[in-house]
Amino acid sequence: MNHWRKQLISLISACLILPVTSISAATSESNEVQSQVPIREMAEMNGAEVSWQQKTGQITITKNDITIEVKVGEKQASVNGQTLPLVHPVQLIKGVSLIDVAFLTEALKEAPEDIFISLVSQGNGVEAAKYIHTSVSGVLTPTLLSQLWASLEGQNGKITSQASAKRVVNNNVHRNVTYTFKTELTSLSITVRMNHDGLVDDLHIAAATPDVYQKPSYDHRSAYTEQAITIGEGELALPGTLTLPKGEGAFPVVILVHGSGPSNQDAAIGGAKPFRDLAVGLASQGIAVLRYDKVTYEHTYKVASQPKFTLKQESVDQVADAIQLLKKNPQIDTTAIYVAGHSQGGFVMPLIIEEDKQNEIAGTILLAAPSGSFVDVLIEQQDELVDRVKQLGLDTENVKLQADFYKNVAAIVKDPTYSLDLLPDSFPLGSAYWWYEQRDYVPSALAKTQNTPMLIMQGENDVQVSMQQFEDWKSALQGHSDVTFKSYPNVNHILSTYDGLSIGTEYAKPSNVSKAIIDDIAKWVLESE
Repeated sequence: MNHWRKQLISLISACLILPVTSISAATSESNEVQSQVPIREMAEMNGAEVSWQQKTGQITITKNDITIEVKVGEKQASVNGQTLPLVHPVQLIKGVSLIDVAFLTEALKEAPEDIFISLVSQGNGVEAAKYIHTSVSGVLTPTLLSQLWASLEGQNGKITSQASAKRVVNNNVHRNVTYTFKTELTSLSITVRMNHDGLVDDLHIAAATPDVYQKPSYDHRSAYTEQAITIGEGELALPGTLTLPKGEGAFPVVILVHGSGPSNQDAAIGGAKPFRDLAVGLASQGIAVLRYDKVTYEHTYKVASQPKFTLKQESVDQVADAIQLLKKNPQIDTTAIYVAGHSQGGFVMPLIIEEDKQNEIAGTILLAAPSGSFVDVLIEQQDELVDRVKQLGLDTENVKLQADFYKNVAAIVKDPTYSLDLLPDSFPLGSAYWWYEQRDYVPSALAKTQNTPMLIMQGENDVQVSMQQFEDWKSALQGHSDVTFKSYPNVNHILSTYDGLSIGTEYAKPSNVSKAIIDDIAKWVLESE
């Protein structure tokens, strides 16, 4: 019989010889003890370590990313900084510290995402796959999971350590658990997206970068509120935020549509969060803003598993879902729903208008939007970058190699040999279907046939979408009286003012959307009502 059982029996025996008048209290004390266990014994059985500070009575229990702190006599515990209540105070009896058994069992339980990451790091894809939800099991296969860690190390250098404790962020769709790892060359961020059933629903892997973003001067927190919302439903539902001006509506609203690549609802890049800036800036001027995580960001691997995933599915369909959500909100003026697209989001704007069969969109705002075909813009973009790097007197070798790569992609896409029905056997950049599906789409040509009011805005220091694209919009829409054009000196592609010649490296520094852009959008929307 172990020490704990002997101690418990001795306590129970002591109760039997107490005066009758104390039986009730003694029984209560006995039950309390029985619902508690020795901290060190229980912790070590679960692979945790325990340290004890005799002077303060503080006990610290650590296991992987879990840190539990308790004090003798206190009826609460701290788990990774979060204070949680205990049913009974922590006790110290004959040198043995006792804690609620249910609490400690739950607190030391390994989360499924921790087990999953551990298995992936060991290359044990067969076991790791058991934690995958069926929605993504077709792409996160045992084979892929077995190779994933080695593949990451092949690209980024050997993973040497976990840089910090995991970070958990819940939204309306997923419980997002982010692990940051140091490698020999860089740092990696791996986000495991857990669904409500506690299974892995997707992954997001990116370079880990510090958040150096700074709020803009026009962010007046007292002027607005924020509500968590969900765009769409089912396996590709998206979490988002509705930023509402304070006061009584109904308010005009702007829906924000992302540029290319996976991006969160802030459109965060480097030290900038342009969609957050637009949201708080416009809300401070009486205009609601709806933004959401892009589908390729929230459902990265699910989307990758669809060989015929289209531009429409990526950037158009969510707008219809957003409109239907807004129409149910009494604080929104449903006659004043606007859509603003940045970069690729502006590129697809004519497609968004084409899908608006009920004419529910009052107007559109194009921010740094290409007017020509995607492949033509890609070629122009690379030439512009090479030219600017040369102007700055920097080494052009790497950017020329990059330019050659993308020009090769463009040449393959333009090759009339290939089509949606006959895709190239090997394609060097993502899904070939995505490229060929919209190969012949020219946004300015489609916009020419439409009559929804437009505000087209362009930074004159944009390395990714040139002023030539802006001029082409002007040429195509010169006969349209309901189109307004605005350009901004020194403004770069992420809509911030930059005094140097932009080549994109400045994106890493803290910056904000130009207030002139915020003001002009607000003025145009409010005057259009």
